[in-house]
Parts: sequence; C-alpha cells; structure tokens
Amino acid sequence: MKLTETLEDFYTIKIKGMPENLKKEIGHFNVFKLDEYIGSTCSPLPYTRKDFYKISLIIGRNKVHYADKVVSIEDQALFFANPQIPYSWEHIDENQTGFFCIFTDAFFSQFGNLKEYPLFQPGGNPVVPVSKELAESLKTVYLKMLEEINSDYAFKYDVLRNLVFEIIHQALKTQTVTASLYSKSNATIRISSLFLELLERQFPIESISQQINFRSPSEFAQQLNVHVNHLNKALKETTGKTTSQIISERIVQEAMILLKQTNWNINEIAWCLGFEELSHFINFFKKNVQVSPKNYRLAEIV
Repeated sequence: MKLTETLEDFYTIKIKGMPENLKKEIGHFNVFKLDEYIGSTCSPLPYTRKDFYKISLIIGRNKVHYADKVVSIEDQALFFANPQIPYSWEHIDENQTGFFCIFTDAFFSQFGNLKEYPLFQPGGNPVVPVSKELAESLKTVYLKMLEEINSDYAFKYDVLRNLVFEIIHQALKTQTVTASLYSKSNATIRISSLFLELLERQFPIESISQQINFRSPSEFAQQLNVHVNHLNKALKETTGKTTSQIISERIVQEAMILLKQTNWNINEIAWCLGFEELSHFINFFKKNVQVSPKNYRLAEIV
C-alpha cells in the first residue's frame, strides 16, 4: 500500500489530468468546486497521507477519518489537512457541496509559517464546524479564489495567499484555544514551534530502513539548545501538555498508522519508532492504547 499520495497521484486519480507546469513550479496552488468531484462516478481518495496541504469547505453530511480519529460533519465545516496526517472522507449522503484548495509548503515560502498555526499542529483539531452565516462568507472567499486563479493579474498568487490566510483566521476566530495560545510570550511560542517542527520532521515513516532520531525530552532539548525544564515549561504553557506527553502521543499516532496501513511486522515498526527492544514497544503501546500492537492490528483488519 502506498503510504503517501503525491500531487501527481491526486491529479491522475481525481482530476483525470495533469497541469502542464506542475513539475516546473516552485510552489503549487489550485482551487476546485467540491460538487464536481463527489458522487458515484468519482474515484474516492484512499486513506493516506498527502504530500500537500488541503483546506476544504464541506457542506453536507460526512465522516472525516484522520489519524486514528473519526469526526462526523452534520451540516457544514472546514477541514484543514496537512502532509503529516493521513485522512479520507466518507460521504454519508449524495447532497454535497463546497470547495477545496490545495497547495504545497513551498507555495508559502517566505510568506509565513503554516506550521505555527494550531490548525496544522499535532494534537490540533483540523475539523472546524462553522455556522451557516460563516459558510456563506467562506463561499465568497473560495469564489474569489476561482476568479483570481483564472485571471491574468501578475500578482494573483499573492492575492491567493492572502485569501488562504483569511480562511485560516476565520477558522481560528471560532476556536477559544487561540486566545490562550497567542497570549504567551513570543519566546515561549517560538520554542514550542521549533520543538513541534523538529518532532514532525521525523515523520512520516515510509520505509523499514527509516528510524526516528529523537525520542526523549532531553534529546529534543539538546537539539534546541535549551534546558529540558525550560522546554517542558514552554510546552506546558502553550499546549497544556508535557514534552513526554507530546512525544508519546505522536509516536503512538505513527504506530497506529503503520499498523493500519502497512504489512510490516511489529518488530520492524518498533525499530522505526526508536525502540531497540520489541518488548519495550509492546509495553509502551499497551500503556497508551490499552491493547497490544498485534490485537490493535487484528481489530483494524476486522
């Protein structure tokens, strides 16, 4: 099973055609009406990571499967997908509408760090329910995107970046956690952001020869050139979790993904996640998930 879906895969499977300049671009952006790519005649996207970002306005009953979670959408919601987390959609009924835009990390190079926003951070909630009024406002933003991308304006991609940020900020304003996060000092936010970036840089695991480099709080603190207590305090202030909690949650999440998506044996998965002894990995997994890796995999197959 392919672990990561590329832009080329997306255009081949879903759009049935490849943009001429796709491989020549430094950063890619595109926007679509969701209505044209759902229904019985369309190919569903498999449950995988994608190597691009995607922000969708979904109007209609759906289930979103991401990481090890399933979230139901009854009316309308925004979904923020990033390259670290695998996901797929399950359309509950045929009455669907909305929009989505896709873009690469390089598209925002020197225009802000998307990974600093809670919507794209590990442990964040990428599904944001929105009111009917806000959905109408967001529709206008997506329609502006469609108009802009088809225009001849020389600086249209700058306009499109601003429109993406408008959607992100509209979503953040609906989440009460935002205020507490950004009330912290810049230094605290900076340390937390650097830690999360260093943690995510180790994922996804796509080969049995790939092993994570850092697994303990002290190893991360050493890489960031800060005392481990200072790192722990910064993360506790910004996320409410300890360094060990965040690392463990991310490793558990990756373990679940690998057990679900690959046919690698459990010993190989343990080694990839930094466990030299299989028994240590089994105990770690059982402590966090309450079942053994073997039983978790069997339950997923069933």
